[in-house]
Amino acid sequence: MGLITPGLGLIFWSALGFLIVLFLLSKYAWKPILSALDDREKSIDDALKSAEIARNEMANLKAENEKIIHEAKMERDAMLHRASETSKEMIEEARTAANEEGAKMIHNAKAAIQVEKDAALEEIKVQVGILSLEIAEKVLKANLASDASQQKLMEDLIKDIKLN
Repeated sequence: MGLITPGLGLIFWSALGFLIVLFLLSKYAWKPILSALDDREKSIDDALKSAEIARNEMANLKAENEKIIHEAKMERDAMLHRASETSKEMIEEARTAANEEGAKMIHNAKAAIQVEKDAALEEIKVQVGILSLEIAEKVLKANLASDASQQKLMEDLIKDIKLN
């Protein structure tokens, strides 16, 4: 027979070996293989379900994070607005205090200038008085240098005095 057509014995023994292997596989290996495949399928399904749950949780967390970020931005804007208002109030208070202090300093300076002016006028009056006395003294000395002028001054003074 040749290589192209197999012999009847070869077919018989091949079929018998196949049936024995098939029987052994179905008796001992088929159930564990199927249970391993079922377990693998269940674990894949569980992994897909947990991945879907995780994806949903991530979407929820993302939405919550965006909400928190939005609230934080609003709070930041409110804080900046309050800080701006507070700084404006502080600047206005400082400006008012500076104006009041400036007015007070101007008033005090005017008062000090008036005191200095009054003191200077008093000093001038004293100096004028002293100079007037010195001039009068010199004039009197010049006029009363002779006995005749002294006699005439005495007579004029006596005429001016009226007895009561």
